[in-house]
Amino acid sequence: MRLNRLTARKVATATKPSLLADGGGLWLRVGRSGSKSWAFRFMLNGKAREMGLGGLSKVGLADARKKAAPLRLLLADKVDPLERRKLEKSANTIAAARTMTFDQCAASYIKAHEVGWRHAKHRMQWSSSLARYVSPAIGAVPVSSINVGMVMGALEPLWTKTPETASRVRGRIERILDWARVRGFREGENPARWRGHLDHLLPAPAKVRKVKHYRALPYTDIAAFMAKLRSRGGVGASALEFLILCAARSSEVAGARWAEVDWAARMWTIPASRMKAGREHRVPLSGAAMAVLDRMKAAGGEFIFSSEPGRGLGKGALAKQIKGLNCTIHGFRAGFKTWSSEQTSFPSELVEVALAHVVGDKVEEAYRRGDMLERRRRLMTAWADYCGKPALAGTVVPLRRHSLDRPGL
Repeated sequence: MRLNRLTARKVATATKPSLLADGGGLWLRVGRSGSKSWAFRFMLNGKAREMGLGGLSKVGLADARKKAAPLRLLLADKVDPLERRKLEKSANTIAAARTMTFDQCAASYIKAHEVGWRHAKHRMQWSSSLARYVSPAIGAVPVSSINVGMVMGALEPLWTKTPETASRVRGRIERILDWARVRGFREGENPARWRGHLDHLLPAPAKVRKVKHYRALPYTDIAAFMAKLRSRGGVGASALEFLILCAARSSEVAGARWAEVDWAARMWTIPASRMKAGREHRVPLSGAAMAVLDRMKAAGGEFIFSSEPGRGLGKGALAKQIKGLNCTIHGFRAGFKTWSSEQTSFPSELVEVALAHVVGDKVEEAYRRGDMLERRRRLMTAWADYCGKPALAGTVVPLRRHSLDRPGL
């Protein structure tokens, strides 16, 4: 391509990049590889500076001259063209950020955090709840413009009908708006914040509708129920028996693997990846729990409880065992906690650790001492003994009269 009015003037040796001058500070830079690009070179305050104007393949000579013309005017007014371009670029970025909608920010938030969520259902719950309850109200609104009135408009229809769902949605809106503020897409107070803010406008969710806890089989009936389980046989019955004896969750038992069991130490170690709190949990196994494992040995395979080769127990196998009972699988953990508080002198903090609940830092530190597992082993043995005596069903025999009340337990 022939470049009109270019003065062929090499300012470097033949082995180095060349500069061809067009005049008035406009130059064509020719690289070693033959690449060609425009540059505007100037002096300001005694310093040599250079500003790229684009490649020759996209910017012709006429266009390059048009770009250089206003830059010369800036220099005449002692304005640095490079600094002016930076300011304009920053202003354009801010303007673009101000147009980011809530839905766009929500999608970016989910994408940024989903790698840290343990279950795929978390993404589904976030996406579906926002799409159903928030997007119709403020999804298309620039996140910088969202105010308290808009947030209230999304939450108020839910607050009295489904307060628990509404509370979760509010928390998700708050997190997304906080993310948007940190990313520079909005400024100021978070209009979805609860404490000291929306709590003045909306009643606490717990006061709107009484929280329904998981239905639990009374602990006085558990021994008789355990006897029925043992008489049934089968993988599902054995799995539920093991779950009750260990005060474990359904997912923990359904996915239990033989590799997690230390037979010598009589310990079941559940990895952090399968725990609700995301931390490893060790369960001291009572004699009754070990007996369940002994029965399951013959099945072999990777999983302790399995209805299909290579897979953990299906969701319906445990639920089938309580069909007709007015309780849930999770309710057996509540029964364990009620029994321990009403019929034993074991510290409540120890029971919380046995349930793999996250307790306060100081308490947690105290109960991570070397004797914690042995104290928990005594707790789980006492629970197994209670569950293994059908004669106790329907009666209450306070264990405080027995050796469990000794100081130090």
